Amino acid sequence: MAALRALRRLGASLAPRCPGPLISPRTGWPQAASARRLGTSALLCSARKFTDKHEWISVENGIGTVGISNFAQEALGDIVYCSLPEIGTKLNKQDEFGALESVKAASELYSPLTGEVTEINTTLADNPGLVNKSCYEDGWLIKMTVDNPSELNELMSEDAYEKFIKSIED
Repeated sequence: MAALRALRRLGASLAPRCPGPLISPRTGWPQAASARRLGTSALLCSARKFTDKHEWISVENGIGTVGISNFAQEALGDIVYCSLPEIGTKLNKQDEFGALESVKAASELYSPLTGEVTEINTTLADNPGLVNKSCYEDGWLIKMTVDNPSELNELMSEDAYEKFIKSIED
């Protein structure tokens, strides 16, 4: 259990960050420069948000990058196949958009937001295990437009997701 918590903390520290900090790691409050930058557009850059089905999304310049959480990849085990949608596929929030198959199980993938698929991670066709090795960086699944930015507010922050994980583990 302690090892799992340590892995989660390590994963969060290795996560790709937006240019310049948005939230002060010391206080947890927005930093002044970030507040000015966010004032012009809520979609310039956002912290990673999570669904209760263990997908994450990080938005930069109106494009969301979607993947699965470290918790999900650990639960699945070694991923051997990724089924992803075609570019141009229109998704509503919570629509199924693909699946991951592992040596232990198969799991459907669900869209965290409404939008259109703009890119898929083609590297996963030949190397699906990248999801296990780097779920927050190189193992991302799709990129999509964000048609309804307010849907981001319905997703969990990293802290809220950690609490959610603890509640389902107990």
